[in-house]
Amino acid sequence: MDHTAHEPEKHAHGAASWGTAVKATLHCLTGCAIGEILGMVIGTSLGWANVPTMVLAIGLAFLFGYSFTLFAVLRSGIGLKAAIKIALAADTVSIAVMEIVDNAIIALTPGAMDAHLSDGLFWSALLGGFAVAFLITTPVNKWMIGRGRGHAVVHAHH
Repeated sequence: MDHTAHEPEKHAHGAASWGTAVKATLHCLTGCAIGEILGMVIGTSLGWANVPTMVLAIGLAFLFGYSFTLFAVLRSGIGLKAAIKIALAADTVSIAVMEIVDNAIIALTPGAMDAHLSDGLFWSALLGGFAVAFLITTPVNKWMIGRGRGHAVVHAHH
């Protein structure tokens, strides 16, 4: 039996469960991945330089990351202004950490920024960056949720 399903999402002065942190990070990663892959594909296929491609990818990662949370919170009946504030509070740190890690890996992988969409290096650097970003962001989310921040803000509205 999975006991994490019955644990509270956060504790007043304690730690969140790893299961809660993993779910929050996967939620964030989904939006980030969609936005970042879309941005990298658009920039690469249009022959853009590395910096504009990364700016587009990061911008879309934040847009999609926030959008996933925003739509979930709006479904709970909260007004748009309040929902935007909740999405920003819930996801900003998580998305920022994920994007810093992922893009650093892509930028530091020799040849990855110059690889084409048909190159395995392009996809392995991108997906490998997501995997490392997930591993680094999960403990950050666990720490934040345990202090009533990050995705704990969203769970208060479910």
